[in-house]
Amino acid sequence: MQVIVRRWFLVVVVIVGLSLGACSSLKVASKNTTDSSTVATTGTSVAQVTNPQISSLPQLEGKATVVLTVKDAPITIEVDGTNAPITAGNFVDLVDRGFYNGLVFHRVVREPQPFVVQGGDPQGKDPNVPVERLGTGSFTDPKTGQPRYIPLEIKPKDAEVPIYSKTLEQAGISVPPQLQHTRGAVAMARSSMPDSASSQFYIALSDLPFLDGNYAVFGYVKNGMDVVDNIQVGDRIESAEVTQGLENLKRPESEAEASP
Repeated sequence: MQVIVRRWFLVVVVIVGLSLGACSSLKVASKNTTDSSTVATTGTSVAQVTNPQISSLPQLEGKATVVLTVKDAPITIEVDGTNAPITAGNFVDLVDRGFYNGLVFHRVVREPQPFVVQGGDPQGKDPNVPVERLGTGSFTDPKTGQPRYIPLEIKPKDAEVPIYSKTLEQAGISVPPQLQHTRGAVAMARSSMPDSASSQFYIALSDLPFLDGNYAVFGYVKNGMDVVDNIQVGDRIESAEVTQGLENLKRPESEAEASP
């Protein structure tokens, strides 16, 4: 009984924690994504969605490799744009911009069992912002001066296209997602609003099946999980680089012009 109670408590803490990533952006997100849940429904492909929130976002067509350097050691991530084109495209675009360079991991949960390491808050570059205050920042598009959010994107197993702006449960789908929360999964943190993910991501320290269908996995650590296992709160991403597959990143023309 004690084990069950502890596990339930962990699940509650975990989901609340992951939802804190974009909570300060809630009001902005609500203005930008009002109709997204009605535009993207089951069976709707990325190409068919006309919502500006999606059509103006980078997309990854295929796969890419990203290497994060933490404590002088590499963490190699295979980013999957085949199954999560928008989520993967957003991450690869931010890496290519140099956005993650110097940011800290502000959240590490290993007790009572291994959970996640989380980073990607741009406020982490400001030495005057203590780590305990991180977890609410989002990427601000330098061209528009506005935060950039991406829709929740989850592809059911064996489906042709992802579901957008809904969890699988909300979409009435009982099959598991194609990309699941196994150890080493890389996924986007968000608030309780489905379309509020921006730049904060987490890496699963163990299999976390209770998150499947609720948060968007977009890749997996292929090498360097020993480095991830040793990350502590306050450790920095010394560098993040796209080492393969950058040619698969497709930016809208306006985004491409604004990128370095």
